[in-house]
Amino acid sequence: MQWILATTEQPPDWFIQAVKQYTPASSGIYAAQLLWQRGIKDTQQLAAFVNYQTYQPASPFEFGEEMHLAVARLQQARNTGEKVAIWGDFDADGITSTAVLWDGLGQFFRQNHYLTYYIPNRLRESHGLNNQGIDNLAKQGFNLIVTCDTGSTNIDEIIYAKTLGIDVIVTDHHTLPTERPPVTAIINPRYLPNEHPLFNLSGVAVAYKLVEALYQTLPDIPKDSLENLLDLVAVGLIADLVQLKGDCRYLAQLGIQRLQTDFKQPAPARRRPGVGRLLELCQKSGDRPTDISFGLGPRINAVSRIQGDASFCVELLTSRDAKRCNELAETTELANTRRKSLQKDVQTQVAQKLNQLDLSTTSVIVLEDSQWPAGVLGLVAGQVAQETGRPTILLSTEGNGDLETTSTPNSRLVSELVLSAAEVAEPPLPTPLARGSARSINSVDLYQLVKDQAHLLHRFGGHPFAAGLSLPVENIPLFTQAINQQLRQSLGSTNLTPTVQADLIVTVADLGKELFLELKILEPCGMGNPAPKLLIQNCRFENAWHRNQQDWQGKKVQYIKAEFDIRDESTRSPFPGVWWGHYKDELPPGKCDCIAELDYNSFKKRYEIRLIAIRPSEDLELHQQHSTKILDYRHLPTPHSALPTPSLVLEECPTSWNNLRAWWQRSLYNNQQLVLAWSNPIHQPPQEIWVTLVGIAKYLSRTNQLVTRSQLLDKLKISDRGLLLGIQALKYCGFTVTRQDRCLQITNNPQTISKIDADVAIAQFLAAISEEQFQQQYFAKVPLSTVVAMVNQY
Repeated sequence: MQWILATTEQPPDWFIQAVKQYTPASSGIYAAQLLWQRGIKDTQQLAAFVNYQTYQPASPFEFGEEMHLAVARLQQARNTGEKVAIWGDFDADGITSTAVLWDGLGQFFRQNHYLTYYIPNRLRESHGLNNQGIDNLAKQGFNLIVTCDTGSTNIDEIIYAKTLGIDVIVTDHHTLPTERPPVTAIINPRYLPNEHPLFNLSGVAVAYKLVEALYQTLPDIPKDSLENLLDLVAVGLIADLVQLKGDCRYLAQLGIQRLQTDFKQPAPARRRPGVGRLLELCQKSGDRPTDISFGLGPRINAVSRIQGDASFCVELLTSRDAKRCNELAETTELANTRRKSLQKDVQTQVAQKLNQLDLSTTSVIVLEDSQWPAGVLGLVAGQVAQETGRPTILLSTEGNGDLETTSTPNSRLVSELVLSAAEVAEPPLPTPLARGSARSINSVDLYQLVKDQAHLLHRFGGHPFAAGLSLPVENIPLFTQAINQQLRQSLGSTNLTPTVQADLIVTVADLGKELFLELKILEPCGMGNPAPKLLIQNCRFENAWHRNQQDWQGKKVQYIKAEFDIRDESTRSPFPGVWWGHYKDELPPGKCDCIAELDYNSFKKRYEIRLIAIRPSEDLELHQQHSTKILDYRHLPTPHSALPTPSLVLEECPTSWNNLRAWWQRSLYNNQQLVLAWSNPIHQPPQEIWVTLVGIAKYLSRTNQLVTRSQLLDKLKISDRGLLLGIQALKYCGFTVTRQDRCLQITNNPQTISKIDADVAIAQFLAAISEEQFQQQYFAKVPLSTVVAMVNQY
């Protein structure tokens, strides 16, 4: 694994003083440095980022006509006494979304009489709407379904519901269909511009916005405060790993505050006794985002992974019956300990299979086993992808159970993403099927990789970071070979080395309450604002020990953690730490460098580090020097006058690592700083580009005018390779392209038309343009740390 130290840019003194207002017990220098690195560079931005009270949230009616349609239909249902069903999902975002609608719509519809909810079974039904569930609701007399965290692409099921007289309101945040589905309303932030403060909402936040709109439209009806839903919103937002900016950050800040306030109440007085008991069982207090991402979120997710049916989790989150909630929380905790044990078993078996692979010749890891439980494959695949730097696909050939399509990340690749709802229950087939989960790394669009092998698959669904798939067992060898070949061709000679980035260099003497509180102003952390990673150099470990974790009943589960003290030359006092999933013997002897996060253990009432990566001490100076030679001015007007001299400014968005690497080598050769200064690309759909190219060809043929290659490239906004494929396609469509000096002449020759060859050539052109656009979208957002890692590999 390659270690990278983030570019260190000293913030100005005025900014440090502004940050210090929020960290009165410390200098504020570390927090100021991190905020400056992450683009917070003026006092207005700083205030909105740190203090939610200065942030102005967006109105729910910024969803436009769709929100008005949804509210009107719910009003009609209430006025006419119709029965409404909430259709949720079984992961943490889907469960909290269902709970928000259950509590929120429950102010307008009598629960269990005019309002119910339905959670699909992960092991039998998978994500999204399905006809069997719709049939059951129709038989019970339901006239309206409100989905949450699912439904956008379930076109066939929505049409089927309409034939039964059931209207559908979709609230979701997943992939959009090519055309608006035939629904009463669809509230999905992906219809909004990327820069909109609501764009990154998860399923639970979209559901909350619907309830908020209903509260604003009918303010005299609700008896319960809208803000009482915010703790549920925070749990779903943080567990789902969405970008915590805009309204997402605002809602998470409010929700964590409410979560902590409720937990501080005596147990009988808690508004959500189930959440409180679950926090107690995972030894958390609800005041940190990590209490959700490492505590509540995994436990809610574990229920469907182990049991399939997670419906009772909605009751756990919403019931006021403390005794019942205690029972449900303890059942949830036991499911999570079972999940940990199964996950550890699969990890051990996967590690053994990895030892038999030559990773130097493996681009995509594909492993299968007849004993692996499908419910934990996504979690293990995510960890393997993170550790190896390679997309990972794990398949189970056990029985003919249903497709498992959940996600992990980070994208934690320690946490959980959600796939687009595109699968329904499938009947057992006579052909033995392997079913499993795939997880990617940042530079690889896994969904496209899997999609290109569709001819070998039974079913698949997902997004660039994660996918679920099933295929005939006999196709596994061919699938493995094909997907590896495809990725090798697309990456060229790129080395898939995993990386880990440190944000700050600190000593053991720096660790403790003061630094913890200073860095806490960055919370809630998550996607787009990761928890600060601290590099501690030349340290050593003492008093190390490990043990199996125990569940709340005192039974050991097969899940290891090592505890230790860390020491360096900065102080005589050691500092405690923990390394999850590792044995004490894995701590190397002698001096080491480590990357860790600073944490507070509310159970032990102590500050400690959580180890992320470790290695024998090395000099990171080389990578620091290289990282400071690259400046990131993307999406900003390039201040050429302020650039250091000499600089090499790259204003055109690259389409490959080799392209970017060539510019990097040029800057090194000329001893220049490389400035990344391209803007977020605005793309025409590939089909429109092809229509434009044909129109240009017809015009030039009719007028006998000449055109230069540069003129075509500038007009079409494509690469040389794309233009070459476009010219080849034109030739099959009846055009002749010849050179005249440095220009091109295009004439029309209908006799040369070859429809079959033209279709193939046009498809190749469209595929190439789509790939170029995907790569440019990736390079528009790829973190600077990844750029530094990739260009320095040679």
